[in-house]
Amino acid sequence: MKVVVIGGTGLIGSKLVGKLNEHGHEAVAAAPNTGVNTLTGEGLAEVLKGASVVVDVSNSPSWEDEAVLTFFRTSTANLLQAEAEAGVTHHVALSVVGTDRLQESGYFRAKQAQEDLIKASGMPYSIVHATQFFEFVKGIADISTDGDTVHLSSAKFQPIYSDDVAAAVGRTAVGAPVNGVVEIAGPEVFQLDELIRKTLADANDPRTVVTDPKAPYSGAQLQETTLLPGPDAHIAETKLSDWMARQQ
Repeated sequence: MKVVVIGGTGLIGSKLVGKLNEHGHEAVAAAPNTGVNTLTGEGLAEVLKGASVVVDVSNSPSWEDEAVLTFFRTSTANLLQAEAEAGVTHHVALSVVGTDRLQESGYFRAKQAQEDLIKASGMPYSIVHATQFFEFVKGIADISTDGDTVHLSSAKFQPIYSDDVAAAVGRTAVGAPVNGVVEIAGPEVFQLDELIRKTLADANDPRTVVTDPKAPYSGAQLQETTLLPGPDAHIAETKLSDWMARQQ
Protein backbone atom coordinates (compact mmCIF):
# COMPACT_ATOMS: atom_id res chain seq x y z
CA MET A 1 0.00 0.00 0.00
CA LYS A 2 1.03 3.63 -0.38
CA VAL A 3 1.81 5.21 2.99
CA VAL A 4 2.60 8.92 3.24
CA VAL A 5 4.74 9.78 6.25
CA ILE A 6 4.36 13.41 7.36
CA GLY A 7 7.61 14.37 9.04
CA GLY A 8 9.19 11.58 7.04
CA THR A 9 12.72 13.02 7.08
CA GLY A 10 13.00 13.29 10.89
CA LEU A 11 14.24 10.81 13.51
CA ILE A 12 11.18 8.56 13.59
CA GLY A 13 9.91 9.35 10.10
CA SER A 14 13.10 8.36 8.27
CA LYS A 15 13.26 5.06 10.16
CA LEU A 16 9.58 4.41 9.50
CA VAL A 17 9.91 5.06 5.76
CA GLY A 18 12.82 2.61 5.61
CA LYS A 19 10.98 -0.12 7.52
CA LEU A 20 7.81 0.20 5.42
CA ASN A 21 9.72 0.09 2.15
CA GLU A 22 11.66 -2.98 3.36
CA HIS A 23 8.31 -4.72 3.83
CA GLY A 24 7.18 -3.99 0.29
CA HIS A 25 5.03 -0.92 0.85
CA GLU A 26 5.37 2.36 -1.03
CA ALA A 27 6.37 4.74 1.75
CA VAL A 28 6.75 8.40 0.82
CA ALA A 29 8.56 10.91 3.06
CA ALA A 30 6.63 14.19 3.17
CA ALA A 31 8.17 17.26 4.81
CA PRO A 32 8.90 20.89 3.94
CA ASN A 33 12.26 19.85 2.47
CA THR A 34 10.46 17.46 0.09
CA GLY A 35 7.94 20.12 -0.98
CA VAL A 36 5.11 19.25 1.40
CA ASN A 37 4.04 21.80 4.00
CA THR A 38 1.09 20.92 6.22
CA LEU A 39 0.88 24.45 7.64
CA THR A 40 0.25 26.03 4.24
CA GLY A 41 -1.17 22.96 2.50
CA GLU A 42 1.55 23.12 -0.17
CA GLY A 43 2.05 19.79 -1.92
CA LEU A 44 -0.53 17.87 0.13
CA ALA A 45 -2.98 17.05 -2.65
CA GLU A 46 -0.19 15.80 -4.89
CA VAL A 47 1.57 13.60 -2.35
CA LEU A 48 -1.68 12.02 -1.11
CA LYS A 49 -2.79 10.79 -4.55
CA GLY A 50 -3.28 7.03 -4.30
CA ALA A 51 -2.39 6.88 -0.60
CA SER A 52 -4.22 4.46 1.67
CA VAL A 53 -2.60 5.54 4.92
CA VAL A 54 -1.14 8.78 6.28
CA VAL A 55 1.19 8.66 9.28
CA ASP A 56 1.85 11.97 11.04
CA VAL A 57 5.10 11.98 13.02
CA SER A 58 5.76 15.69 12.46
CA ASN A 59 6.64 18.12 15.23
CA SER A 60 6.44 21.86 15.70
CA PRO A 61 9.61 23.84 14.96
CA SER A 62 8.80 26.04 17.98
CA TRP A 63 7.70 24.90 21.45
CA GLU A 64 6.46 28.34 22.47
CA ASP A 65 2.90 27.88 23.72
CA GLU A 66 1.00 29.78 21.04
CA ALA A 67 3.24 28.66 18.18
CA VAL A 68 3.04 24.97 18.99
CA LEU A 69 -0.75 25.12 19.40
CA THR A 70 -1.11 26.88 16.05
CA PHE A 71 1.16 24.31 14.42
CA PHE A 72 -0.73 21.22 15.55
CA ARG A 73 -4.19 22.71 15.04
CA THR A 74 -3.46 24.09 11.58
CA SER A 75 -1.37 21.23 10.21
CA THR A 76 -3.73 18.55 11.51
CA ALA A 77 -6.83 20.30 10.13
CA ASN A 78 -5.17 20.76 6.72
CA LEU A 79 -4.00 17.16 6.69
CA LEU A 80 -7.35 15.66 7.64
CA GLN A 81 -9.18 17.72 4.99
CA ALA A 82 -6.69 16.73 2.29
CA GLU A 83 -6.94 13.07 3.32
CA ALA A 84 -10.73 13.12 3.06
CA GLU A 85 -10.51 14.63 -0.42
CA ALA A 86 -7.89 12.06 -1.49
CA GLY A 87 -9.79 9.03 -0.17
CA VAL A 88 -7.26 8.07 2.51
CA THR A 89 -8.72 5.37 4.78
CA HIS A 90 -6.43 5.40 7.85
CA HIS A 91 -4.85 8.31 9.73
CA VAL A 92 -2.07 7.41 12.18
CA ALA A 93 -0.54 9.94 14.56
CA LEU A 94 2.36 9.62 16.97
CA SER A 95 1.74 11.23 20.34
CA VAL A 96 3.01 10.89 23.90
CA VAL A 97 2.11 8.70 26.87
CA GLY A 98 0.56 10.89 29.56
CA THR A 99 -0.52 13.70 27.23
CA ASP A 100 -3.90 14.03 28.96
CA ARG A 101 -2.14 14.19 32.36
CA LEU A 102 0.33 16.92 31.31
CA GLN A 103 -2.09 19.70 30.42
CA GLU A 104 -0.22 22.35 32.45
CA SER A 105 2.29 22.22 29.58
CA GLY A 106 1.63 24.29 26.46
CA TYR A 107 3.25 21.58 24.33
CA PHE A 108 1.01 18.85 25.68
CA ARG A 109 -2.10 21.04 25.40
CA ALA A 110 -1.20 21.33 21.72
CA LYS A 111 -0.77 17.56 21.38
CA GLN A 112 -4.17 17.09 23.06
CA ALA A 113 -5.70 19.53 20.57
CA GLN A 114 -4.19 17.47 17.75
CA GLU A 115 -5.66 14.25 19.15
CA ASP A 116 -9.07 15.85 19.67
CA LEU A 117 -9.19 17.00 16.03
CA ILE A 118 -8.35 13.50 14.82
CA LYS A 119 -11.00 11.86 17.01
CA ALA A 120 -13.68 14.32 15.87
CA SER A 121 -12.84 14.13 12.18
CA GLY A 122 -14.73 10.99 11.21
CA MET A 123 -11.56 9.61 9.61
CA PRO A 124 -10.65 6.05 10.71
CA TYR A 125 -7.60 6.56 12.92
CA SER A 126 -5.01 5.12 15.27
CA ILE A 127 -3.07 7.22 17.79
CA VAL A 128 0.20 5.75 19.05
CA HIS A 129 1.26 7.01 22.48
CA ALA A 130 4.99 6.47 23.06
CA THR A 131 7.05 7.13 26.14
CA GLN A 132 10.08 9.41 25.80
CA PHE A 133 12.85 8.24 23.47
CA PHE A 134 16.32 7.18 24.65
CA GLU A 135 17.74 9.79 22.26
CA PHE A 136 16.07 12.63 24.19
CA VAL A 137 17.23 11.73 27.71
CA LYS A 138 20.10 14.24 27.57
CA GLY A 139 17.69 16.87 26.26
CA ILE A 140 15.55 16.45 29.37
CA ALA A 141 18.63 17.30 31.42
CA ASP A 142 19.35 20.33 29.25
CA ILE A 143 15.87 21.88 29.56
CA SER A 144 15.95 21.23 33.33
CA THR A 145 19.32 22.90 33.90
CA ASP A 146 19.83 26.11 35.85
CA GLY A 147 23.52 27.03 35.89
CA ASP A 148 25.35 23.85 36.91
CA THR A 149 22.31 22.27 38.55
CA VAL A 150 19.65 20.01 37.02
CA HIS A 151 16.33 20.02 38.87
CA LEU A 152 14.27 16.90 38.29
CA SER A 153 11.38 15.02 39.81
CA SER A 154 11.80 11.43 41.01
CA ALA A 155 8.74 10.40 38.97
CA LYS A 156 8.90 7.03 37.25
CA PHE A 157 10.05 6.99 33.65
CA GLN A 158 9.97 4.19 31.04
CA PRO A 159 11.90 5.38 27.95
CA ILE A 160 11.96 3.61 24.59
CA TYR A 161 14.36 3.25 21.63
CA SER A 162 13.36 5.22 18.53
CA ASP A 163 13.77 2.13 16.33
CA ASP A 164 11.18 0.34 18.46
CA VAL A 165 8.86 3.34 18.12
CA ALA A 166 9.21 3.30 14.33
CA ALA A 167 8.52 -0.44 14.23
CA ALA A 168 5.38 -0.08 16.37
CA VAL A 169 4.09 2.84 14.32
CA GLY A 170 4.73 0.85 11.15
CA ARG A 171 2.76 -2.16 12.43
CA THR A 172 -0.09 0.15 13.37
CA ALA A 173 -0.05 1.86 9.97
CA VAL A 174 -0.45 -1.34 7.97
CA GLY A 175 -3.07 -2.77 10.33
CA ALA A 176 -6.74 -1.91 10.68
CA PRO A 177 -7.59 1.42 12.32
CA VAL A 178 -8.16 0.96 16.05
CA ASN A 179 -10.12 4.23 16.41
CA GLY A 180 -8.38 4.67 19.73
CA VAL A 181 -4.98 4.83 21.38
CA VAL A 182 -2.17 2.24 21.34
CA GLU A 183 0.55 2.67 24.00
CA ILE A 184 4.20 1.65 23.61
CA ALA A 185 7.03 1.82 26.12
CA GLY A 186 10.52 0.54 26.83
CA PRO A 187 11.14 -2.55 28.98
CA GLU A 188 12.56 -0.81 32.07
CA VAL A 189 11.21 1.65 34.64
CA PHE A 190 13.59 4.23 36.13
CA GLN A 191 13.30 7.20 38.43
CA LEU A 192 13.75 10.26 36.25
CA ASP A 193 16.26 12.00 38.54
CA GLU A 194 18.35 8.85 39.06
CA LEU A 195 18.46 8.06 35.35
CA ILE A 196 19.64 11.55 34.42
CA ARG A 197 22.16 11.52 37.29
CA LYS A 198 23.68 8.28 35.97
CA THR A 199 23.56 9.42 32.34
CA LEU A 200 25.43 12.64 33.13
CA ALA A 201 28.00 10.81 35.28
CA ASP A 202 28.65 8.26 32.52
CA ALA A 203 29.28 11.17 30.13
CA ASN A 204 31.61 12.92 32.63
CA ASP A 205 29.15 15.80 32.66
CA PRO A 206 29.88 17.96 35.74
CA ARG A 207 26.29 19.08 36.32
CA THR A 208 24.65 18.13 39.63
CA VAL A 209 21.18 16.59 39.65
CA VAL A 210 18.95 17.84 42.47
CA THR A 211 15.82 15.87 43.29
CA ASP A 212 12.92 18.31 43.39
CA PRO A 213 9.32 17.01 43.60
CA LYS A 214 8.07 20.32 42.20
CA ALA A 215 10.46 20.45 39.25
CA PRO A 216 8.42 20.92 36.06
CA TYR A 217 8.58 18.59 33.07
CA SER A 218 7.98 20.68 29.93
CA GLY A 219 6.10 23.05 32.23
CA ALA A 220 3.93 20.44 33.96
CA GLN A 221 4.10 19.02 37.48
CA LEU A 222 4.64 15.26 37.67
CA GLN A 223 3.02 12.68 39.89
CA GLU A 224 4.86 9.39 40.38
CA THR A 225 3.11 7.60 37.49
CA THR A 226 2.33 10.52 35.13
CA LEU A 227 4.83 9.34 32.50
CA LEU A 228 4.06 5.61 32.73
CA PRO A 229 1.86 3.69 30.28
CA GLY A 230 -1.16 1.63 31.27
CA PRO A 231 -1.20 -2.16 31.77
CA ASP A 232 -2.10 -2.91 28.13
CA ALA A 233 0.91 -1.14 26.62
CA HIS A 234 3.11 -2.92 24.10
CA ILE A 235 6.53 -3.30 25.73
CA ALA A 236 9.51 -3.04 23.39
CA GLU A 237 12.63 -5.18 23.78
CA THR A 238 15.62 -2.83 23.61
CA LYS A 239 17.11 -1.94 26.99
CA LEU A 240 18.68 1.45 27.64
CA SER A 241 22.03 -0.13 28.54
CA ASP A 242 22.13 -2.01 25.23
CA TRP A 243 21.37 1.18 23.31
CA MET A 244 24.02 3.13 25.22
CA ALA A 245 26.61 0.43 24.51
CA ARG A 246 25.96 0.88 20.78
CA GLN A 247 26.64 4.61 21.08
CA GLN A 248 30.23 4.07 22.28
